Amino acid sequence: MSEYGGTVTGAELALTADGLLLRPWREEDVPALLKAYDDPVMRQWVRLPVDTPEEAARWLELQRAGWASGTRFSFAVTDLSRGGELVGNLALKRPGPDPDRAEVGYWTAAWARGRGVAPRALEALTAWAFAAFAEEGLVRLELLHQVDNVASCKVAEKSGYAFAELLDALPPEFPLDGHLHVREAPSTSYGSGAAQGAPGVSPAGSSDSR
Repeated sequence: MSEYGGTVTGAELALTADGLLLRPWREEDVPALLKAYDDPVMRQWVRLPVDTPEEAARWLELQRAGWASGTRFSFAVTDLSRGGELVGNLALKRPGPDPDRAEVGYWTAAWARGRGVAPRALEALTAWAFAAFAEEGLVRLELLHQVDNVASCKVAEKSGYAFAELLDALPPEFPLDGHLHVREAPSTSYGSGAAQGAPGVSPAGSSDSR
């Protein structure tokens, strides 16, 4: 068990952090998932809408496939103090060829904003990722967002993900420039301190859009 209360039972992984439980998504989460996506603010940042039960089912299948392939570990974030209320999504993404780096992404449901959900959950995921994939060489986590996503920028800075590089826009999918934030594994010195290009990630993407 990690300092954040991580437990593993078969394929079921759970992380706890200061009143939050992070666990794989379940079928019973569909109503809350649809409610979360029915939010104009969140729709500014997400790439794929989830408007119907069928789209929600496909979204859940993508998360399950990510776990199975080891390329995307997506967690439903729930608030234990509110009876397990769904409050967000958090993902560790390893789509690129380099085992030394991965990307994190997240979103917070409208009804849970202002509670510090994202920084608490992100800290738990960060600690777990560096511990779980240390033997594979993971030493660098990257967080990306569009320049106008001020909330994601604040979460990154609060969570120790330092601003590293301004990334060019890639219209039409990413119409604005992006920020790349980086956090390195404890006691790790990666490169010279200047950010390097990140293969396998979308440079101007919002941190909560993928």
